[in-house]
Amino acid sequence: MSVYHIPFVATGYFSKLICDYLDKKPELSEFYGNFPNFEGFKNEIESKKMSFQAPSRQLLNDVLKQQYGNTSVSEQTAQNIALLLDKNTFTVTTGHQLNIFTGPLYFLYKIVTAINLADKLKKEFPEQNFVPVYWMATEDHDFEEIQYFNVNNAKISWNQESSGAVGRLKTDGFDEVFKEFSTLLGTSSNADALRELFKNAYLENDNLAEATRYLVNELFGGYGLVIVDGDDAQLKKQFTPFVKEELLQKTSFKRVSESNKMLEINYKIQVNPREINLFYLKDAVRERIIFENNSFKVNNTDFIFTEKEMLKETEEHPERFSPNVILRPLYQEIVLPNLAYIGGGGELAYWFQLKNYFNNVNIPFPILVLRNSVLLATKKQVSKLNKLNISIPEIFKKQESLIADAVKGLSEVKIDFSIQKTYLQQQFIALKELAKKTDSTFLNAVNAQEKKQLNGLDNLEKRLLKAQKRKLSDVVGRITDLQNELFPNQSLQERRQNFSEYYEVLGADLIPMLLKKTDPLKFEFTVIEFP
Repeated sequence: MSVYHIPFVATGYFSKLICDYLDKKPELSEFYGNFPNFEGFKNEIESKKMSFQAPSRQLLNDVLKQQYGNTSVSEQTAQNIALLLDKNTFTVTTGHQLNIFTGPLYFLYKIVTAINLADKLKKEFPEQNFVPVYWMATEDHDFEEIQYFNVNNAKISWNQESSGAVGRLKTDGFDEVFKEFSTLLGTSSNADALRELFKNAYLENDNLAEATRYLVNELFGGYGLVIVDGDDAQLKKQFTPFVKEELLQKTSFKRVSESNKMLEINYKIQVNPREINLFYLKDAVRERIIFENNSFKVNNTDFIFTEKEMLKETEEHPERFSPNVILRPLYQEIVLPNLAYIGGGGELAYWFQLKNYFNNVNIPFPILVLRNSVLLATKKQVSKLNKLNISIPEIFKKQESLIADAVKGLSEVKIDFSIQKTYLQQQFIALKELAKKTDSTFLNAVNAQEKKQLNGLDNLEKRLLKAQKRKLSDVVGRITDLQNELFPNQSLQERRQNFSEYYEVLGADLIPMLLKKTDPLKFEFTVIEFP
């Protein structure tokens, strides 16, 4: 089972911001705290130890015991929950939406990165304890983003009316989803295990939060993963002082806007803050809080509060205040003794916007860790690549470039007019000098002629390439089919395919393989060849 590593920048799928971060470019240094290496974690441990006190640990422990009340807790997870009471215990956290049956593959990779990072830190700092955490985005309301998953080129959707926080949605209608999913699976024992896992998660639990907790616990509980649901009144009580400040001072809007002005000089801004970055959450409602005409209003509802009433609401009903993408990271860091947040490139992009805000409210900023990215390729697929003389890094090219380069490499005729173009340009240098000495107005005509002849060579090169593609159509077809298998819809496999396709083949060996073959601090794209 071979493993290949490719620099993220070489894949073409990662932003300049992320590549610059991994390269420690100085223009990004003020937008994050400690870097994800052992020295950075040593510093982060000291910082978090000072800021996270015993009462917060006790509350977290109590809440987790309640949240796991109806869940079969593994010995490893139970031990980690107990360890959270210890001042020398810290978390490494990833978070994600409640995608149906985990959604895309990278859902698994985020959690695998967290588990591996906790283990790696324990080996480096044996006197400390490290707990991997999955933060369920139960308060999210983007139902369209989570209501489906892809299996064997089929899109399976949960067709359900949705409003409010998705974690509270009843699991009505999942029997139809199960029937559709089941027909796409084979008859192997691994396929039956997937059916059983789906049934137990979505047909035996009342809401989406509990279904997701069951599913993730079944997949990762044996590795000590702790699952946290932030939609909790007790946890939000800790967040109330920051909610009040947000309502009255609009602190996050001011600080994040300042950061955005500096970041956008070199990078694309991921999210823009609102003046109030909170939702009001009640029953089936999750709507923005707006300050208008000296009153706090809940968008698209009849809820209106005076300042006094709103502050009273934060005290009596903290569970009704839900942070958006700007405030959720702060809420998470207040609740957890956390050292690192593990996310994809898009997630980390908005975390960079928050460092200034964290400084302002005096909360330690976590280390930002880019999650593992993985391409799973069968032995047969790798063998096909080798026969086509295509390397693992080359398969990441855009399809047009991949095919063009392969055809040029196989062609008996050289499809590269670079030498001719260089020779032509050299000839025109002499002509331009001549034009300057005789009639400078003649220079424009010389430039136009040069451009025309260079374009002519480009067109001839394209026609020759097209002819060779026809001649080598069998090879072109094989390359196209193979890349489409590995990069469905010309995107990363991890963003489209569901883990079930690989579980059918590998069964219970899938997650141990991912844990063994990935390194949370290597920061390169991983390609795993499997039988």
